[in-house]
Amino acid sequence: MKEEIGKVSLVGAGPGDPKLITLRGKELLEEADTVIYDYLANPKLLDFLKEGAEKVYVGKKGGTRSLSHQEKINALMIEAAQDGKQVVRLKGGDPFIFGRGGEEAEALVGAGIPFEVVPGVSSAIAVPSYAGISLTHRDMASSIAFVTGHEDPHKEGSVLNWEALATGPDTLVVLMGMGNLSAIMKKLIDHGREPETPIALIQWGTTPSQRTLVGTLENIVARVAEEKLKPPVVMVIGKVVSLRTHLNWYESRPLFGKRILVTRARDQALEFSNLLTSCGAEVVPFPTLQIVPPSDWTKLDTAIEQMEDYDTIVFTSVNGVRAFRKRLYSLGGDLRLLEGITLCAIGSRTAQEIEGWGLRIDLVPTEFKAEGVLEVLEEKGIRGRRFLIPRAAEAREILPDEIKKRGGEVCVAPAYQAFRPSYDAQQIEFLLTKQKIDVVSFASSSTLRNFIEIIGEERMRSWLKARVIACIGPITAGTAREFGLKVNIMPKRYTFPDLAVSMVDYFRKKE
Repeated sequence: MKEEIGKVSLVGAGPGDPKLITLRGKELLEEADTVIYDYLANPKLLDFLKEGAEKVYVGKKGGTRSLSHQEKINALMIEAAQDGKQVVRLKGGDPFIFGRGGEEAEALVGAGIPFEVVPGVSSAIAVPSYAGISLTHRDMASSIAFVTGHEDPHKEGSVLNWEALATGPDTLVVLMGMGNLSAIMKKLIDHGREPETPIALIQWGTTPSQRTLVGTLENIVARVAEEKLKPPVVMVIGKVVSLRTHLNWYESRPLFGKRILVTRARDQALEFSNLLTSCGAEVVPFPTLQIVPPSDWTKLDTAIEQMEDYDTIVFTSVNGVRAFRKRLYSLGGDLRLLEGITLCAIGSRTAQEIEGWGLRIDLVPTEFKAEGVLEVLEEKGIRGRRFLIPRAAEAREILPDEIKKRGGEVCVAPAYQAFRPSYDAQQIEFLLTKQKIDVVSFASSSTLRNFIEIIGEERMRSWLKARVIACIGPITAGTAREFGLKVNIMPKRYTFPDLAVSMVDYFRKKE
C-alpha cells in the first residue's frame, strides 16, 4: 500500500446523453486514474479519460453481472484508493437515486477512504422531459412520487404503500419496473388508480435510441407485448402524459431515429458530429483517415525560414492550417512572419480556423474547386508571384499545376499525412450486420476510397446499395459515381453545416 491514500468520487453519469454530465463530473473523469463504470453510464464519457487511465466495467444487464456481488465492486473501489489512485465510480443517473450510492459510500466510510459525491441528472426527471412530459403542471399535477420498480428480493413482502401511491401523488415515476410491469399495474388499479390513467414507457431516454410507448394502466401490458419493448425503461403515470402530444420536442427533431456513419478523421469529426446530433441523429464514427505528421519536414521548414519570399499562402484545409501553425511555433516562429503575405483559405471552415489566430483572410473563393480558387487568386495576380501551399503529403496536383501554367511559382510543402487506419474483421462485421446505418457520409474522395478498401469493393456495392450516400461536394461525389454508387445528398455549398442541412432537407422531402 502507498503511504498516501487515494480518493473515490461517486459520480452521477446522467441519464444517457453524455452532454448531461455535470462540469464537476467531467473534471473528475479527466483526473481519474481508475474508472469503475456501470451498464447505464454512456461509454462516450470514457473519452474524457487521460491516456493510460484504467477502465473497469461492472455493469449488469438483464439480471447478469460482470461482478457477482456489490461487495466485489466495493472491494475494487477500496483497493484502488488504497493504492493511492484517484478513483471515479461512474454510475448511471444519480448515485443516490436507486443507484446503491449510499451503500457504496458506507463501504468507503467503513474502510476509511476519503470520498466525494457528485450528483447526476437523474433519469427520473430527465427522461420524461426528453419525451415531452412535464412531471408537474399547474393544471394537472402538483405532486410526484419516485418509485423503484423492483425491491430487494430478500424483503418479505412489499414495504411500498400501494394504496397511498395509487391515490396520493398526481404523477408517479417508476424506475427499473419492466420486470414487474403487470404486477405494478394491477396493484395501482386494485388500490384505486383509474384503469384509464395514461402511462408512458420511455426506453433509452435522452439517447438517439429513445422510444416512447403510450397507453393506459389497463392496456399497457398488452401493448408492451405487441411492441416487444425491453429495459431500460422509465415509466410515467398520470395526466401529464397527455402533454406529450404537443411538447414532444426531442423525438420531433428532423434527423431523430437516423443513424449516420461519419467517415471523417476522428479529431476532425467533432463539429460535423455535433451538428448531426443537434438535429437528432445518432452518429456512428468510423474514421477512414488518420492525420499524422509528414515523414519529412524539410520542405515546410525551408518555406517557414524563407517566409518573406512568398506573396501568398493558400490553405486548402483545416488540417493544413493546424499543422502549419504547430510547425511554425515549434521552429520558434510566430504569426509576425506572415505580415504582408496574402492569405487564401479554401472553404469557410478553413477561413474560420485562420481567423481564430486573429488574422484577417484576404481571399476566400465562393467555389471550392480549382477554377474558383484561381479566379480569386487572379485578383492579386498570379504571374511572377510566389505561392506556398501547406497541405497533405499526397493530394491532387490540379491547383499547383494551374498556378504554374499562369506564370506563378509554387511550393507545395507537406504539412501532414493522411493514413488509412486498420480495422479487424470483427469490427467490420459488426458495422455491416449489426449497425443499422441509414446514411453514409463522405467528406473527401480519400475517405471514400479508404472506406471501400477497408470493407472490400464487393461487399461495399451490396451494402451501400440500401443506404443513403451523402458527399461533401462534386469531387467526392464524382469518386462515388466512379465506383457505381448513387449519391443522394450533396449540398450546394461544400461545407459541413450545409451538408447537415441537406440531410435534413432530404428526409423532410422523403417524408
